[in-house]
Amino acid sequence: MERMIDIKIERHVENGEIYYLATSDDVQGLIAQGSTVEETLAIAKELVYELIEVRKEIDSENFRHSNNVRLADIPNSFHQHLFIEA
Repeated sequence: MERMIDIKIERHVENGEIYYLATSDDVQGLIAQGSTVEETLAIAKELVYELIEVRKEIDSENFRHSNNVRLADIPNSFHQHLFIEA
C-alpha cells in the first residue's frame, strides 16, 4: 500500500554553494541534503524507508513491554515545497 508524506525542501546557499535540505514533520528524524532537488528527494526517500524500519523495530521492542506503542500511520496526502530561482 502506498502512502504519501509531506516533505519540506529548503534551498540554502553557503560560501557560494547551493544545496537543498529535506525534512518532514511526518517522519521523525528525516533530514536529507543534496546538491539538487531531485538528489535531495531521492536521498529523503531512501531515508524514509530506513527510518520507518527503525521505528518498527523500536515499537516492536516497546510493544513487548507496553501495548500502547505503535507505528503511527503516515498521512495519505502531502504538500511539497519547491524553491526555484526567479
